[in-house]
Amino acid sequence: MMSSRLINVLHVVGARPNFVKVAALMHAMAAKKKVFQQTLVHTGQHYDPLMSDIFFHQLEMPVPDIYLDVGSGTHAVQTALIMQRFESVVLDRKPDWVVVVGDVNSTLACALVCAKIGVRVAHVEAGLRSFDRGMPEEINRVLTDQVSDLLLTSEEIAQENLLREGIPSQKIHFVGNVMIDTLTRLLPLTDGRSVLRDLGLDVDKQVKPFVLVTLHRPSNVDDPSVLLEIASALSALAKNITVIFPVHPRTRERFAGLDQSMSLGQTQLIEALGYLDFLALERQAALVVTDSGGIQEETTFLGVPCLTVRPNTERPVTISQGTNRLVEPIAEKILAAAHLALEKTKTTPRQKPSLWDGHAAKRIVDVLRQENEAAEAGR
Repeated sequence: MMSSRLINVLHVVGARPNFVKVAALMHAMAAKKKVFQQTLVHTGQHYDPLMSDIFFHQLEMPVPDIYLDVGSGTHAVQTALIMQRFESVVLDRKPDWVVVVGDVNSTLACALVCAKIGVRVAHVEAGLRSFDRGMPEEINRVLTDQVSDLLLTSEEIAQENLLREGIPSQKIHFVGNVMIDTLTRLLPLTDGRSVLRDLGLDVDKQVKPFVLVTLHRPSNVDDPSVLLEIASALSALAKNITVIFPVHPRTRERFAGLDQSMSLGQTQLIEALGYLDFLALERQAALVVTDSGGIQEETTFLGVPCLTVRPNTERPVTISQGTNRLVEPIAEKILAAAHLALEKTKTTPRQKPSLWDGHAAKRIVDVLRQENEAAEAGR
């Protein structure tokens, strides 16, 4: 018999990629107001008031109920502060489920708090592995999965990874990719955006070929020798095709500190964009160069060629079934891979990965409801 009590769900966001995923979940639960009660907690791990406000507005998310104001810091300091401030929230709100997404420090910190005080945790995007323990995100993924009660996976290989690590199969549910839910819901809204015209890319209703760049990982932007290689590649690429680089202030500072003889050339550095403007550019790009996990997934769904400037990826389906290719941060290799990708822009669309269909959040809602009913019945 189903309980009449609302299922109390507490969502955690810590960085902008989390917003995109949690937006899909909150929309799906809002459609079942007689079943779910929701609380949104923003840890403040990454916080730019202007950009965060834009993202919440464009994703049609409610403003956070609770803001922990953690701010930047070392991994240890940030994780400890989140744990300290989040514990009182959980004790006060008494959620049935805490939902954490992705692999940022907030994800692990909040999962650890819940595990220690006996609150159930659902990890969305569980089981992704780069098998590179040098990446802080990999540590966060592995540990979060070990203490979570529900492992909600976005691609099929993730279940194999979890089983290999000793996670019981009954905890694992293959639900699909919630990022694609938000993308498919909001993609039609990009048609009327002016960003292409504002950047001079839309001429007489014909889009000029362009390359879209995003880089943020410390391994790429904090090492001057690596950044020089990337800057050299972008400068050479920009001689033949427009290169658009929405850059965050921290990355802009790193470029400003480079040897001036190694400039970015004609690469167009622009301010960081909101979700809809970025998506409008991404869907029209001839090529995307990135080090972001989420963009690997979005370009795969959109059928846009993508070069990921990393030695590995935790999202192998973007390579096996998508448009993604890994490339080393060496100028010659980036250029060679870019030229090859641009030559093959007109490729036959591949089949989209399984369950990347815009309905992942609905499946997660069903799993949480079933798990809660089973727990109630067992009391």
